[in-house]
Amino acid sequence: MRLSLRSTSTRTFVALPLALLAEQGLRRARLHASGTPLLAAGFAAYKLAGSYRTGRAGGPPGMSQGMPDRLVTDGVYAWTRNPMYLGHLTFMTGAALVTRSPLAIGALALAGPWFGRRVAADEARLTAAFGRAYEEYLERVPRWLPGS
Repeated sequence: MRLSLRSTSTRTFVALPLALLAEQGLRRARLHASGTPLLAAGFAAYKLAGSYRTGRAGGPPGMSQGMPDRLVTDGVYAWTRNPMYLGHLTFMTGAALVTRSPLAIGALALAGPWFGRRVAADEARLTAAFGRAYEEYLERVPRWLPGS
């Protein structure tokens, strides 16, 4: 994970939690434990899926940094095409539940459509690069949730 606000990972897993903790302190609001499993699951999904993909696909660690050398269609990528992005959204959902913060809810409300646009752009780039193999993957594996 690059520590730069240009990095989606830094914004999700570092900047947002820091902003939420500061906000919670200023509001003297209590945290709610109910969302902590989603925080942990979201971060774990992001890290584990990223490690899995990086080791098999080659290329840079993220699509914003360049293209992979190979498609990864097995492991968690056989269940969902976007496990790393899903990890971001799961983490942000956990943050909203833990803090009950308007800031967290607003960030999640903006992130959903933003990730939707990013996925569409990624899919166009991957289709151009890998052609029919990627199109078959699109037909076989759901964009977001396994089984959908």
